[in-house]
Amino acid sequence: MPQENNQDIKAIIFQLNEEEFAIPVNQVSSIERMQHITRVPQTESFVKGVINLRGVVTPIIDLRRRFGLDEAEFTDSTRMIIVYMDEMEVGLIVDAAYDVIDIPKEAVEPAPEVVGAVDVDYIEGVAKLEDRLLILLNLNNVLTDEEVQTLKTVEG
Repeated sequence: MPQENNQDIKAIIFQLNEEEFAIPVNQVSSIERMQHITRVPQTESFVKGVINLRGVVTPIIDLRRRFGLDEAEFTDSTRMIIVYMDEMEVGLIVDAAYDVIDIPKEAVEPAPEVVGAVDVDYIEGVAKLEDRLLILLNLNNVLTDEEVQTLKTVEG
């Protein structure tokens, strides 16, 4: 990864259930407004369905449901962050996406043993920036290998 050579990690900040999360900007394709999602039968409850994004069928995951959080109504600030995950694009529904920031490497600490409702396997670390705590997600661990294979069949 190019960010390994830098002191800073360039990340997109998004919100889920009043918590702030970060994912490396080099794993993000785009940030989209909510649009019609076509439900796919017999998929996990956190898989909302698929969208046609610029001619590509893209699976959409509700991160709230994936992390075991309560569902929330979509609002004007709800976004789909389109990320690269295991050689395919996947949309992640988040409450809001609003910042691209540089996180100094020295501000990142390893994942603590307990971080609320989110499984520690998903967490790369926690960044302390002034009065903010950002949970750095490891996108490779958000889904199991079996779930990724299921999404690949949904993707077509």
